[in-house]
Amino acid sequence: FKADNVHNIINHSDSKLAFIGESNWENLNEDEIPNVLGVIQMEDYDLFISRNEKLTYAREHLNELFGKKYPNRFEKNMIGYYHNNQPDDLAIINYTSGSTGFSKGVMIPYRAVSNNMEFAEHALNLKAGMTIVSMLPMAHMYGMAFEFLYELTIGMHINFLTRIPSPKIIFQALNEIKPSVIVAVPLIIEKIIKKNVLPKLEKPGTKLLLKVPIVNETILAKVREKTISSFGGNFYEVIVGGAAFNQEVENLLHQLKFPYTVGYGATECAPIICYEDWKKFVPGSCGKAAYGMEVRIDSKDPANIAGEILVKGPNVMLGYYKNEEATAETIDADGWYHTGDLGVMDNEGNVFIKGRSKNMLLGPSGQNIYPEEIEDQLNSFPYVAESLVVDRHGKLVALIHPDYDTAFKEGKSEQDVATQMELNRAELNKNLPAYCQITSVQIYSEEFEKTPKKSIKRYLYQ
Repeated sequence: FKADNVHNIINHSDSKLAFIGESNWENLNEDEIPNVLGVIQMEDYDLFISRNEKLTYAREHLNELFGKKYPNRFEKNMIGYYHNNQPDDLAIINYTSGSTGFSKGVMIPYRAVSNNMEFAEHALNLKAGMTIVSMLPMAHMYGMAFEFLYELTIGMHINFLTRIPSPKIIFQALNEIKPSVIVAVPLIIEKIIKKNVLPKLEKPGTKLLLKVPIVNETILAKVREKTISSFGGNFYEVIVGGAAFNQEVENLLHQLKFPYTVGYGATECAPIICYEDWKKFVPGSCGKAAYGMEVRIDSKDPANIAGEILVKGPNVMLGYYKNEEATAETIDADGWYHTGDLGVMDNEGNVFIKGRSKNMLLGPSGQNIYPEEIEDQLNSFPYVAESLVVDRHGKLVALIHPDYDTAFKEGKSEQDVATQMELNRAELNKNLPAYCQITSVQIYSEEFEKTPKKSIKRYLYQ
């Protein structure tokens, strides 16, 4: 988050104490958070600032005060001193990532946290002593729930990355730690597959052999073995969630019989909504309604006509903090949470996401256009790192951040890349209906600004 968003979250949440890392504190302004009594440094718990004499005294006399309160050390029977929380009591105010607007404070009750832990107990084959590499930010409920809280409750070893998770660093960590399960957002998996697996399969000789029966199975089996090994080789499955999965990468993983599954969730459900074990998972879907949850599609024909995905169950939030209007728009009188996502559901209960209703565009004759589906195709073309499809004066425009690293390594110039983007546009349009045609391309030299879970902040580019 940028400094103004951090200031806003601290103030909006009525926080009295802020725990902040030194590198982040350098970018913040204490005058912008006037109601905070103290800011505590995360590295050694020193006070950056204190506006309260009791706080200053407590920090300076911490051991003395603790010793007086617990003369015989802190023992397990003393846990009973704490407030006995009820299922509907507020546990966490978690601020949304802000991919479709500015952050809102999601009020998550204890029942939602508890049910997510029960879901994990039913769904994940994890036991005490196993290991996991935490790659997602703790500010995001997906990482908080399934890379920290659940593992903590059963006694697993949690390994945190200390640097930005580039494919190289993730590879190194996975091979050193050999985690029992891998929880990741699509971007991480896609980068690893595109940089380390796809190039090997794109070699002319390999492509030719893949067309030969029996031989192709042998090649794919070896690629599968190497791919599993590159992820540590000790995991039950890779759970992908948090954003849409690139279709080309998913098709490859399915072809390799790689143990992956795609889940679906939202901060408002702390976070899980849908999941399926990799052995039963249907490619292209995001699984079925998770433990304790109900999911339905608001459509007259849910199997064929996309409608909004509605959710009900113990995971659903209490509402948005200090925002009754947004709460009323999101949770209806019958308790259904309106996700804002569009999808269909097959007869087996598998949910297939089409896109966000806020992102859906209307074609010239009122046709529904899902930009995410077009972007998913575009991202598979040469030298496309990431893309956005937007409506500009009634015409569809593709905003593209090219993969300059790969292009330059292959001796291409910026002009060559620009020419390739036009070729990509022409090739893409061959596969699109007339009302979905991309009329032009705009190249962005910098990566698109993203949320903590690596979703592009679309609203900044409309």
